[in-house]
Amino acid sequence: MTDAPPRRLSPSASDVVLRHGERRFGDQLGARDVWVFENAGRYFMHYDAAGDRGWLAALATSDDGITWTKHGPILDLGDPGEPDSASASYGTTYFDGHRWHMFYLGTPNSSSDGLKTPSFPYMTLKAEAVSPVGPWQKRPDVVPFMTVDGTWYSDTASPGQVLQVDGGYIMIFSGSATDASGNILRTLGIARTADLDSAWTIDPEPLLPATEQIENSSLYWDAADGLWYLFTNHVAEARDVAPVQPQNSTEYTDAVWVYWSPDPTRFSVDDRAVVLDAQSSPWSPRVIGLPSVLEIDGRLAVYYDGCVDDTIGHGGRDIGVAWLELPISSNLPNGPSRALG
Repeated sequence: MTDAPPRRLSPSASDVVLRHGERRFGDQLGARDVWVFENAGRYFMHYDAAGDRGWLAALATSDDGITWTKHGPILDLGDPGEPDSASASYGTTYFDGHRWHMFYLGTPNSSSDGLKTPSFPYMTLKAEAVSPVGPWQKRPDVVPFMTVDGTWYSDTASPGQVLQVDGGYIMIFSGSATDASGNILRTLGIARTADLDSAWTIDPEPLLPATEQIENSSLYWDAADGLWYLFTNHVAEARDVAPVQPQNSTEYTDAVWVYWSPDPTRFSVDDRAVVLDAQSSPWSPRVIGLPSVLEIDGRLAVYYDGCVDDTIGHGGRDIGVAWLELPISSNLPNGPSRALG
């Protein structure tokens, strides 16, 4: 697998902003996989609430991006036989000026333990609302895309950030496949559509090599740098770290990485850096979960999940935020290269 990027950003003031553990909000077993967005000066957080029934996308709101009020699950499980019957989680959003579109992760499978962790295949499904608080109406008649056997997204094809580009839309989504040796290879790819209420077409080749072992996407356009910054989650092998207990996973999310490019459809392994890992997150000693970034009061907030315990399990997560000064290049020695310019 690819080594970690040699360059590092310098985030500040990392701390927990939303803790799990409240049965009335369905997150008694964990809060993770966050998506944060803004509307009319108010902030909205979708996160995976792990509860008795499984993982469901839940809502929290905030006036400052730091103090959050929970509102509970906004999606429910599908009926038996439906593609989201075991989990309806990780909901990214796009507002077209009239409707809110949510692209969420659905799967009919989950682990057999009490945590009910979503299991392959992961598919991208759709819901919509007239307000960012919902209520969200599922659109089973619209299936953006699913896994396809024999491709680099044969195990997972789960949602990511949506951008409007050249009169249409792109989504930088997560795909993975299992190789002949049983290794799961993860990367990002591009799906395209001209209509948010229709199926998407997936580019045949991934955006970055599968050896990068990355998943999930959150983008930021830094006008001062003239660059798109793609924030994503790196996945490490448990054997690469000292044994920990309880160890109920062979892999874990160990870092947030960032790639940069003037073109949001082209990124290179030559232009990347570590944003967060155990060295730079004082409250989470091992796990660094997927990122969601948003500019707030002239700084870039980087939301992610972690665990206060020294464990790599899927449960017990909380959500924290770290801050990057803008422009982002001010956090990098000598600034970012522009190899794709």
